[in-house]
Amino acid sequence: MAVKALYFSERDGQDMALKNPEKMLFANKADADARDKMLELSEEILMFLKSKVDGLSEEHAEQCALAIAEERDLFLRALKKPSLLNQEAEAESE
Repeated sequence: MAVKALYFSERDGQDMALKNPEKMLFANKADADARDKMLELSEEILMFLKSKVDGLSEEHAEQCALAIAEERDLFLRALKKPSLLNQEAEAESE
């Protein structure tokens, strides 16, 4: 029987990673590190949103922060060309 190492971000936790293996378990350390960095960014965005947007619920702030962090590259490109943020949504509606 072969042995296979699996990696996960400590920010997700082992229990959560095992419940969502397709998104949170990785075959290599680099992918797990990338997830950890994304989650770190999400936490920072969450704190920023909570300090800047009055009345934003914790749940919505978490959802927004995670969405922004997951689409980090898109947001970086959109700083130069804002219309990129909605091109995919427009293509789906056509």
